[in-house]
Amino acid sequence: MISNQILQNTIDGLKGITRTDLCVLDVEGKVLAATIADADRFVVPAQAFVNSPADSQVVNGCQFFKVFDDHKLEYILLACGDSEDVYMIGKIAGFQIQNLLVAYKERFDKDNFIKNLILDNLLLVDIYNRAKKFHIETEVHRVVFLVETNREKDGNELEKIRGLFGGKSKDFVTAVDEKNIIVVKELAENETYEDMNKTAEVILNLFRPDAANNVHIAYGTMVGELKEVSRSYKEARMALDVGRIFFEDRNIIAYSQLGIGRLIYQLPIPLCKMFIKEIFDGKAPDEYDEELLSTINKFFENSLNVSETSRQLYIHRNTLVYRLDKLQKSTGLDLRVFEDAITFKIALMVVKYMKYMESLDY
Repeated sequence: MISNQILQNTIDGLKGITRTDLCVLDVEGKVLAATIADADRFVVPAQAFVNSPADSQVVNGCQFFKVFDDHKLEYILLACGDSEDVYMIGKIAGFQIQNLLVAYKERFDKDNFIKNLILDNLLLVDIYNRAKKFHIETEVHRVVFLVETNREKDGNELEKIRGLFGGKSKDFVTAVDEKNIIVVKELAENETYEDMNKTAEVILNLFRPDAANNVHIAYGTMVGELKEVSRSYKEARMALDVGRIFFEDRNIIAYSQLGIGRLIYQLPIPLCKMFIKEIFDGKAPDEYDEELLSTINKFFENSLNVSETSRQLYIHRNTLVYRLDKLQKSTGLDLRVFEDAITFKIALMVVKYMKYMESLDY
C-alpha cells in the first residue's frame, strides 16, 4: 500500500502543474490525501460512487474516478471541476497513482526476496531464479549494513534511509523488525572498508543530534555473490550485539573490528563462570574499587607503561606501583607481566559479557 505521505506529495505536485485540486479517498470513504481543506464533504458522494458500476462520473461539479490495482478497487480519486480539461487531468492523476501501485508492489516483492535471502529462507535455485526475475546481478560485491533505531520515537527512519539510497536501484533498503533496518549495498571494485565506514557515517548523520543515544550501525564483511549476503547480515548482527557489550561508546562498529570480543561472545556461560572461578577464586575482577579499576584501564590504554600511566593519572610512579602490587597480592596477577595483563583483560571482558547475557534473561 502506498503511504499517505507519498499520495499527498503526488497530488501536491500535480496541482502545482495543473492548478486543479485533487483528493484521494479509500474505498470506505476515508480521506487519504487532499489539496483542499474541506475534503470531508466528499466522503458521502465517494461512498456512493464505490457502489456505482461506472468507472468515472461527475458529482456535484467534481470528476470522480476509480483507481484499480489488478482489477481490485483501491482508491477513489476526484478532480475539482467538470470540464473536459479537468477530466483529462483526473485521468492522468489516476494513471500516475496506478503506476505508483505497480512500483510499490514490485518493491514489496523485492523486499520480501531480500528478507528471505538474508534469513536463509531460500533454496539456491530460488535465489538465482528470483534474482533473474527482479534483474538483480548475482556476482557483484555487496555488504550488509544493519541500522538499529528507536523507531517508536520518530517513525520515518526507513524513509530517511531509502531517500539516501533510493535513487540507486542496485541497493536495497528494508526493515527486518520494528527497530532494525538493513541496507544491502552494492560496492564498486575499488571500495574498501574505510569507504564502508564513511557510508555508515553518512547514514548516522541522517539522525543527528539523536544518533548518540538512539542509532547504532553495524556492517559485515564484503561478499562476492548474492547467495553470501546472508553471511554478511549475520556478521552485522553479531557486530551489533558485540558492540553493545564491549564498545558501548561507539555508534558504528564493523565485524572486522570486533577482535577478541567476537570470541568471548561465542563462549558458553558455564565455561565463562568456570574461567572466572579458576582465575579469581570466585571473586569477579569488576568487584574491585573504582579507583583501582580506573587505574587498571588506564594502564591498559598505555600499553602497560608505568611512567605514562602515572603521568596521565597525575599520581606518583610509586603510587601506581603500590596499586599494582596490591592487585597482585589479591589475584596473583602482575599486570606488568604481559601474560598476566592479558588474563586480567580477558577476565574483565568475560564478566561484562556474562552480565549482559544475564540482563537478557530478565
